[in-house]
Amino acid sequence: MQTPNKSTKNRLRFVLGVIVTIVMFLAWRLFYLQVYNNEDLKKGALEQWTKGIDIKSNRGVIYDRNGKKLAVNVTAYTVWATPADIENPEETAKTIANILQMEENVVYEKLTKNVSTEKIKQWITREEALELRKSSIRGLTIVDDSKRYYPYGDFASYILGFTDIDNNGLDGIEKTYDKYLSGIPGKIVKTTDAANRQMPYDGEKIYDPENGLSVVLTIDETIQHFAEKAANQALLDNKAKNVSIIVMDPFSGDILALANKPDFDPNEPREPLTDEQKKEWADLPIEELPNKWYDMWRNVAISDVYEPGSTFKVLTAAAALEVGSANLNTHYFCNGFVRDIKGVVLKCASWYNPHGNQTFAEAIANSCNVAFVNMGRSLGKENMYEYIKAFGFGESSGIDLLGEQSGIIPANTDVIKEVNLATMSYGHGIAVTPIQMVNMFSTVANGGNLMKPRLVKQLIDEEGNVLKTFPTEVKRKVLAEKTSETMLKLLEGVVKDGTGRKAYIPGYRVGGKTGTAEKIIDGRYADGKYIASFGAIAPVDDPKIAVLIIIDEPSGVYYGGTIAGPVAKSVIEDTLNYLEVEPKFTEDEKELIEQKIIVPDVRNKKIGDAGKLLTELELRYTTEYQEITTDSTVLDQFPLPGVEVIKGSIIDLYLNEKPNILTMPDLIGKTKDEAIKILDELNLQYTLNGTGKVTNQSPGPGENLSGETNIVIELSDT
Repeated sequence: MQTPNKSTKNRLRFVLGVIVTIVMFLAWRLFYLQVYNNEDLKKGALEQWTKGIDIKSNRGVIYDRNGKKLAVNVTAYTVWATPADIENPEETAKTIANILQMEENVVYEKLTKNVSTEKIKQWITREEALELRKSSIRGLTIVDDSKRYYPYGDFASYILGFTDIDNNGLDGIEKTYDKYLSGIPGKIVKTTDAANRQMPYDGEKIYDPENGLSVVLTIDETIQHFAEKAANQALLDNKAKNVSIIVMDPFSGDILALANKPDFDPNEPREPLTDEQKKEWADLPIEELPNKWYDMWRNVAISDVYEPGSTFKVLTAAAALEVGSANLNTHYFCNGFVRDIKGVVLKCASWYNPHGNQTFAEAIANSCNVAFVNMGRSLGKENMYEYIKAFGFGESSGIDLLGEQSGIIPANTDVIKEVNLATMSYGHGIAVTPIQMVNMFSTVANGGNLMKPRLVKQLIDEEGNVLKTFPTEVKRKVLAEKTSETMLKLLEGVVKDGTGRKAYIPGYRVGGKTGTAEKIIDGRYADGKYIASFGAIAPVDDPKIAVLIIIDEPSGVYYGGTIAGPVAKSVIEDTLNYLEVEPKFTEDEKELIEQKIIVPDVRNKKIGDAGKLLTELELRYTTEYQEITTDSTVLDQFPLPGVEVIKGSIIDLYLNEKPNILTMPDLIGKTKDEAIKILDELNLQYTLNGTGKVTNQSPGPGENLSGETNIVIELSDT
């Protein structure tokens, strides 16, 4: 036998070395996979072998404070497919499409996807689910599902919010309490082979879901209905841009109602409610629709800021009493204007008929701007700023809703100049939210405590067991009890004898404050656009509710006392009756109720004559117009003539707010006959001196005329 030569031996050694190296590498690799990487491999294998379908948990119910269901779940079904198990996809797609009313090609694409599971359709009806199950289609799974449903439709929309198609909260309480409401989903797990077919001897495993907790709100469904009804009526009556109403329990901070109109239906949150909106949206490009949705979902009660106007005078008055810069014996004189601030002249709303000498209480009842400018001056900018902050302006209230604004207040006292202090004293030059304003009225009502507004009382399970309670929270003490009591009496005077008379309710002691302010748009006051408001507390002897009414951009009359006051009266009267607050009639009120008076017809009468007639019949009247002259004429009235009312009732008079102002014509050079003809056509009284042509006239051409103007015309033959 021939001995291998040296070259052959070297080749054998090399081959042996390669083999040994490969074997050692494989052994090391096997050891690494089995010992060090086994958990990851197990996990990967399980993921390949097992396929899961989620079982959604039932979302918690949202209740009102009395247990009425405001948001519930209704039974629905979701269809899933395992494409690998589908036999004859074309025929199967046709069958499914016919039952579910879907496009056949869409179903076919889903059935032939290279995935383990594919959702065919969500939220099918019970009838569709039964028909699919009768078809016994291999690879098709029908899972019991639930759909969010709001039984009252467009009701409390800005409180409740809404969910997406997968029942995830997107807005309102649905969003802020989503982690409690949503629960923990379950799963259906099954084992499959490499072709995604279920293994024959390994059955399905079902892991049950854990249902979400239910939320108990502070909202009272009945009071919310009162607010919704009143807001909708005010929107229609005033042809306003929007209306917001908030009702709050002043002692707990509980929000009993919060209504904005127009609103949306949380069952179909992307669908417009009005025909006008539908027409407008129909022509919009699809990329512009989200902006319309966001505008519709905007909660103006917490997200919009506005100049509060005279309702803010409550803060000025309360602060002045609290620090002692004014008291009930303080007097203020109003001549209609504030002229001693350099570069600006401020005027009272009643500048044409100044209030003259007033007590502290009368200044509040009259809502006199001049008095409040002087009240703010004596208070001082440091104290004014301190109480603006103390009442919660310039900070969020902490309400459990998304998108709350903090408002706009001065950054510090250094930027508050004399004119700023003056205008802030009557609610201009500062921006607030409705929720902040109603909280201010609650603070006055409850003895001086600033509360955190509360929307959620409890979390409960399916058996009704309370698992979590959200206590009331006092943020800070703002006013002394004595100041609070004094302010309640003063606000009652506003309703009994001042600008808030439209909210007067016999038997209930109501306190309130009116507000009217021009809107600021793009940093400027918008001509002809106003916000009318009314804040109220009732009853002042034992406060149960604080109410705020906001009417944005009303058409026609825009004064808070005239249009927001009656809305407040409606909400307050309905709510106190519902809460079984017993009315307490004074002797005068009993007498008034018994005495009925027929409303006279004062239309087309001059304001002076109309007022005299109503006063003689012991009726009161209100106009709240700023530009009134002796020539102002009553265009309409409410109640209408012939209606029976009680003695002392208030009659709304609607005037030609800007009466026709005549100007003196130019008669120079006219003949006597020409001058007489022109003056007679204008129905003017005049005196002619001389003959020939007009050489001089008084008043001069272009000057304004009134019924009392003495017109003298001089004529000459030369």
